[in-house]
Amino acid sequence: MRLVVEHGDITTATTDAVVNAANSTLLGGGGVDGAIHAAAGPQLLEACHELRRTTLPDGLPTGDAVATPGFGLPATWVIHTVGPDRHRGQTDPALLVSCFARSLDVAADVRARTVAFPAVSAGVYGWDADEVARTAVATARSWADANPAAMDEVRFVLFNAPVRAAFEDALATV
Repeated sequence: MRLVVEHGDITTATTDAVVNAANSTLLGGGGVDGAIHAAAGPQLLEACHELRRTTLPDGLPTGDAVATPGFGLPATWVIHTVGPDRHRGQTDPALLVSCFARSLDVAADVRARTVAFPAVSAGVYGWDADEVARTAVATARSWADANPAAMDEVRFVLFNAPVRAAFEDALATV
């Protein structure tokens, strides 16, 4: 599996799936979550409401992931994951690892061969970009070792230069 770091807008990624840094309600929010919901269109919110009505009445737990169609996005799938929020005391690195690993599991379940990730939990959730980058890269590599034929490419699509630099450093050193 190839790992790539690029500067860009995840809502325009031409991958089979994009990962949404969602909140547990799955009903939209700010940052990446808001941008993905806006670009995908109102059907994404309807699909998330249906998940809440049926399989996830209490919301998506931190560290887990679930798929919906991509609707208006170039990507066929949106993989929603809830990252840990340091400001709420969610400081266990295993939760962050789980976000990346479960997202890859779900992407493989829907037969996605290429996936684009944002920097889950960096930013408003208070995790240091360097720690997120090291965790994301190490988790993707470990997942690929365990599932060698499951995925062709993971792209880390990052909107700002400092976060992109953290991921480039992690890719070179982890």
